[in-house]
Amino acid sequence: MSELLSSLLQDARIWQGHKHRKTTQPTESTGYQVLDNQLGGLGWPRGALSECLLDTCGIGELHLVLPLMQRVSAAGKTIFWLNPPHTPYAPALAREGVNLDHLVMINTRDQGDFLWTMENCLRSPVTGLVLAWPGQLASRDVRRLQLASEAGGNVCVLFRSRRFTEQNSPAALRLELAPGEHQELKVNIIKRRGSWPGQRCSVALGHRANLAVQDAPRVIHGRWPGAGR
Repeated sequence: MSELLSSLLQDARIWQGHKHRKTTQPTESTGYQVLDNQLGGLGWPRGALSECLLDTCGIGELHLVLPLMQRVSAAGKTIFWLNPPHTPYAPALAREGVNLDHLVMINTRDQGDFLWTMENCLRSPVTGLVLAWPGQLASRDVRRLQLASEAGGNVCVLFRSRRFTEQNSPAALRLELAPGEHQELKVNIIKRRGSWPGQRCSVALGHRANLAVQDAPRVIHGRWPGAGR
């Protein structure tokens, strides 16, 4: 029993109040040194959920994941976009170095379709990155997606409304985003695995190419066979 307890205490996912422990879980650099520094020199966790919480889309949140999209697509892994509020603007993504052959956009009809689709994307060996806009999620649904993320070992970023900030979440990383001045994005770390939250920084986004087009038609529709499983 003592060995089991000692093993649990070595796990950065166990909060110990006055202590913090550097996580040994695999991560991917955000591509922004100022943000990586605030994340303990790490970045986006692999095999775990990350949440970006914001009031409205289009404040530069896609640029936060752009360096990762570039690396994932260059490595030949698939990037899934689930229920984005607008259709990705392919020419801008291509100019930014994202290989469009490895980008798949999916729109689902209902919550059952969404959860089933996302679970399968997270568990697939071809997946490198999942970007999702889930809307309302029950805590049990977030836990369900967390388990799928752990099984797949890839990076998953959920873009959610800032009103869910107070909701309990098993996500390993939770970032609160707000627009800043001079093409910057303000980032407040409200949860990170293995250490205290509360770090803040501003990320320079450069020229902010428009990566999405409003009111474009959907690309892929559910429902799929077996979606109710």
